[in-house]
Amino acid sequence: MIRSVSYGGGVQSTALLVLAAQRRIDYPLFLFANVGDDSENPATLAYVRDVAMPYAAEHGIELVELRRVLRGGGERTLLQEIEQGDRSIPIPARMGAGGFGRKKCTDRFKITVVRRELRRRGATAADPAMVAIGISVDEIERAGAGEGVDERDPSRLRAYPLLDLGLSRQDCRRVIAEAGLPVPPKSSCSFCPLHDRETWRRQRSESPDLWERSVYVDGLIRERAVRIGRGPMGLVSPTVPIADAVEDQLTLFGGDGCESGWCMT
Repeated sequence: MIRSVSYGGGVQSTALLVLAAQRRIDYPLFLFANVGDDSENPATLAYVRDVAMPYAAEHGIELVELRRVLRGGGERTLLQEIEQGDRSIPIPARMGAGGFGRKKCTDRFKITVVRRELRRRGATAADPAMVAIGISVDEIERAGAGEGVDERDPSRLRAYPLLDLGLSRQDCRRVIAEAGLPVPPKSSCSFCPLHDRETWRRQRSESPDLWERSVYVDGLIRERAVRIGRGPMGLVSPTVPIADAVEDQLTLFGGDGCESGWCMT
């Protein structure tokens, strides 16, 4: 049986990498679905490539970076999907009723990418792959139906090693630090609508290039939402452009991210 971890580059899934290196869990394969160098948090990409990959290789673990490949060939990033889509907004933009739009990005750029790689390696419904997801005890509600066969994909079995070991996010930080590794930054797409206000403020204050990209994406979403008759939509507010909705001043607390590898699903 293929035993793999869906690696997101954040705290929880990096703790799984350390636990695998210490042989406390048996997962020799880690799959990192990169939604695009123009879309991922650059700090996450740097951590994966400069810290996690060398550490994995040193301990005999295969850590593979994957990308979405279209059926006709060629790679597609999440930003390109937003730019080139016609009647679809793939990220969960904020809507006028106060909720979020459909979250197509996780399935297209994370789950499907990992599933295709596992099937390429031989996973089938008769011989499913075990896929570990880095969900800790303080976010157990994200585990959904729990361990076992994925009803959407019988070639995959879900597992939650951090839940089995009773580890919290803070425990994960300790596991990483005690292994001599830097604790990774929170992982997420740079323009994810699920960012909290503090994350947006910090991006505007400290990362002008990422902020410029977010303003650009916010404009694309607003224009398309009107054109396809979806009503007002945006990254931070459905009615106020991001440049006007996010203040410059930082607060003391905040943060969000996609640590597990499944991008908050």
